[in-house]
Amino acid sequence: MTTLTPVTCKNAPSAAASYSHAMKANNLIFLSGQIPMTAENKPVEGSIADKAEQVIQNIKNVLEASNSSLEKIVKVNIFLADINSFAEFNTVYAKYFNVHKPARSCVAVAALPLNADLEMEVIAVEND
Repeated sequence: MTTLTPVTCKNAPSAAASYSHAMKANNLIFLSGQIPMTAENKPVEGSIADKAEQVIQNIKNVLEASNSSLEKIVKVNIFLADINSFAEFNTVYAKYFNVHKPARSCVAVAALPLNADLEMEVIAVEND
């Protein structure tokens, strides 16, 4: 039988709608998309690199609250409001995922919630 457990993280921005930061299904963890907002719900200004750093920090915090880590990510989905941000985003992404390289998709989209430039969601496994 599958056990479903919602995860809430105090070190990530609060949910903008009716969803959990993550949902655990046995040892799998499905994170909701993270946008460049601080844990205090303030939007991050600046470059895509600045925003990517915040998004990855939010993901790291939610994973830690879920008994996991960046090294346990299996799949990453990235949504960019402008595909021209691809190279700059990848510069930051490669800092965190240069040895451990999860499966990944990256697409350009017409719009993102709260007028964000970037959103990232991941699937990870729980620590042993």
